[in-house]
Amino acid sequence: MITDDNNAFVRTVVSHNHYHSHKSKFMFDSNNQLKELLSLTIAEQASDLHLSVEHPPVLRLAGKLIPLVKKKKLFSEDTKNLAYSLMTEEQKQRFLEKKEVDFSYNFVEENARFRVNIFLQRGNVSCALRLIPSRIPTIEQLNLPPILHQFTTPSQGFILITGPSSHGKSTTLAALIDEINHTRTEHIITIEDPIEYVFKDDRSIIDQREVYQDTLSFARALRSTFRQDPDVIMVGEMRDPETIATAITAAETGHLVFATLHTNSASQTIHRIVDSFPSVQQSQIRAQLSGSLLGIVSQRLIPRIRGGLIPACEVLINTPAVANLIRENKIHEIPLVIETSAEIGMISLNRSLASLIKRKEISLENAFNYSLNPAELKMLIR
Repeated sequence: MITDDNNAFVRTVVSHNHYHSHKSKFMFDSNNQLKELLSLTIAEQASDLHLSVEHPPVLRLAGKLIPLVKKKKLFSEDTKNLAYSLMTEEQKQRFLEKKEVDFSYNFVEENARFRVNIFLQRGNVSCALRLIPSRIPTIEQLNLPPILHQFTTPSQGFILITGPSSHGKSTTLAALIDEINHTRTEHIITIEDPIEYVFKDDRSIIDQREVYQDTLSFARALRSTFRQDPDVIMVGEMRDPETIATAITAAETGHLVFATLHTNSASQTIHRIVDSFPSVQQSQIRAQLSGSLLGIVSQRLIPRIRGGLIPACEVLINTPAVANLIRENKIHEIPLVIETSAEIGMISLNRSLASLIKRKEISLENAFNYSLNPAELKMLIR
């Protein structure tokens, strides 16, 4: 619902002619331009397309931003028209109210999907589009550690995929869920904002719910799963304490729960979860987490010497020793446990980086840029 408070904003961003007259010339031109840009993104195997005022369209290729210099610079009207040709009426309404909107876009001409974020900057409309591969890659195809297969077999517990934004967390999650889909007979429910990879049921039944389209929030959808008889639950993002608490409870009560967090390491992930609750609750959360956690994968996508990107991963497996450290709030000791537990499949980020250097997959410079402890990495590669 557009209120009086929105009126000034509405007048500056959209005129009735611009989205009610779909047959007008500019909408036709915008649709054609959009199709051309999306096709080019796919053809170049770019991960992202950026549409921003004062710049030509920009692709992200192997982690680097590449302006399409043969295309003209975009002006305010251009980005607005391109954005509106992507959106449904409901999405436009949400954009006008919230001044930003996330959704997935089916590009039927190329049988491709994009995750789209449309937002305002200095009063102008900008778009960021992430290309979602049509096929869900396997753990091997993603060059992830084989130990991750271990996380697809338990009947219950809590598994977290973490790392900075745009470092492949959603793709890793999809690979794990799809492996379960092909190997186990389960009811899988995913809660996403927006839905990215579309799963095709194999041995499992997969119900995918999109926040705002199919449910009002992550927390609400997650609470509802208790009445939907799931075996496996995937939470696209844990944004608030209620979602975190409900996810941990789901893992404790007989479900296998996968989720993501924007954190840089396993120990930081545990700190983030515990610190999101009031101090009076933190002891209880540590106790619950120590009992339900199966593992944490923290990943980075590193530029490859021969082009493209390759993951470096820290892998924590929740052993009795790790569970004890979580319960006793000695989380700062977890990196040492990871470092000394390689024989059971744990991997430190620095050992992952050192292995990639030795295999001549990544440069020394990039390894040090992504390391959280460069001094230790230096010792490892001597």
